[in-house]
Amino acid sequence: MATREELYAVLDAWLAALATRDISAAPLAAGAFMTENNVVLEPGDGCWNTVTALHPYQLRVAEPDARQVAVFTAIEETDSLNPCCIRLEVGEDGLVTGVETVVARNKDEGFPFGPQFFETKPVMEAEIPAAERASRDELVRVANGYFETIERNDGTIATKFWPQCNRVENGVQTTNNADFPLPIAKLGCEEQFALGWYRYDDDLRARRFPLVDVERGTVLAYGFIDHSGRLGDYTLTDGTPARSPVRRPHSYYLAEAFRIRDHAIEQVEADFLTVPYRMPSPWDNRS
Repeated sequence: MATREELYAVLDAWLAALATRDISAAPLAAGAFMTENNVVLEPGDGCWNTVTALHPYQLRVAEPDARQVAVFTAIEETDSLNPCCIRLEVGEDGLVTGVETVVARNKDEGFPFGPQFFETKPVMEAEIPAAERASRDELVRVANGYFETIERNDGTIATKFWPQCNRVENGVQTTNNADFPLPIAKLGCEEQFALGWYRYDDDLRARRFPLVDVERGTVLAYGFIDHSGRLGDYTLTDGTPARSPVRRPHSYYLAEAFRIRDHAIEQVEADFLTVPYRMPSPWDNRS
């Protein structure tokens, strides 16, 4: 078992090497398994070729028992600031044996997002008092309930939310945000799901929960949202007519962090991007 401080030190060294594009300076084990946006890459490929600056925003989580640490941040790549989540698996010698990087290059995809704000969120960083901490299994259960709720969303709520719960996706708040292009973003987390807005999300598959920070009540999850595109017009639970924005086969790959307190979701942070429809994950078969 590593300590949180030891894992953060490895993360610091990793980010310092990334900032200079020098993979040789990274604490990397021989034969490490590395992916970027769900594709296996050789060390030094991907964003290591293109990063021009690291944003100061960092949301860190760690699971010492699993020897894992992760950060939500943003990286500048020439003319674009891109949301980024990096998860590291650390061996007993302090070297990184596995790396999962998600970079959401919104400019390339033309996402309908407004200005991005990468700001510290105290609620995500506050430690849960020892006597009030939930077990790892319970935290995963609550987080998985979020995925159950969004899959074929019909208004059924399969988890619990705090009334003040907000969600930030790719650096943009998509709840309680009147300035977001979609009207659904004016509502809170539970209100959106209760309407059944996301009915067009056919499957949330290949769910993984590799890192659970019990001290901070945070679950880091990965998965895919698949859209068959077959759904056209539908009706929300309040009778309002709606139309699916996805009319062709499409999938998102996501890294999503859930802050959970008293068995309810208090805040959500997510980075996601388009990948080929029904794309498999190279992490599924990794021991």
